[in-house]
Amino acid sequence: MSVVNLTSESFDEEVLLSDKTVLVDFYADWCGPCRMVSPIVEEIAKERDDIKVCKINVDREPSLAARFSVSSIPALMVFKNGKAVRSEVGAAPKSAILSMLE
Repeated sequence: MSVVNLTSESFDEEVLLSDKTVLVDFYADWCGPCRMVSPIVEEIAKERDDIKVCKINVDREPSLAARFSVSSIPALMVFKNGKAVRSEVGAAPKSAILSMLE
């Protein structure tokens, strides 16, 4: 499955109403650690059909960043049944990201 780029308009439908676990990557194009995490997130999206992987550009969607109190990036959040159940801030290896999904 490919990564879904989210906007304020698509967030609720794609994440909160999803029947799958959703991994959301809050990022910015200028952020070095975000650029390190991005290929890992995309790899996970290709490998795992059981989850949905989404990205939110915090510069384009500041209201979504504010809604989830994202003040540092990269920030990864896992949503299940419409609720944020895990979150991590900062660059993380693939193993750490995968463990968030368990």
